[in-house]
Amino acid sequence: MNYQPSDYLPVLVQLGAALAFIVATMVATHWLGPKRHSSLKDDAFECGIESIGDARTPISVKYFLVAILFVLFDVEIIFMYPWAVNFMGWVKSSSETAINMFLEMLVFMGLLLVGFIYVIKKGVLTWEK
Repeated sequence: MNYQPSDYLPVLVQLGAALAFIVATMVATHWLGPKRHSSLKDDAFECGIESIGDARTPISVKYFLVAILFVLFDVEIIFMYPWAVNFMGWVKSSSETAINMFLEMLVFMGLLLVGFIYVIKKGVLTWEK
């Protein structure tokens, strides 16, 4: 297929309309909205607790390590959903391909397990040390 620049005109028109709506809405709310300022209203609000102290307190590196590990293992779980859907389709049609897919997932899970064992051996998940 050969696409011309004019084929993208409806997309650009819709994008322009969406941006115009956003800008018009923001301008209208600032122009029409109430403007009531007070020291209590302009004070920072966080869970009903007054902010005391410095916001730049040091955070343990272990917190970030656990967060990164969570994201890492969570993303790898996301890869398993499409595999499972495709695997069920291949089981019904071709047993050889299904066996290959199953072995590949075993290798993938084995690598995940090795990584998890490494993380446990390094002591990343133990907070008190």
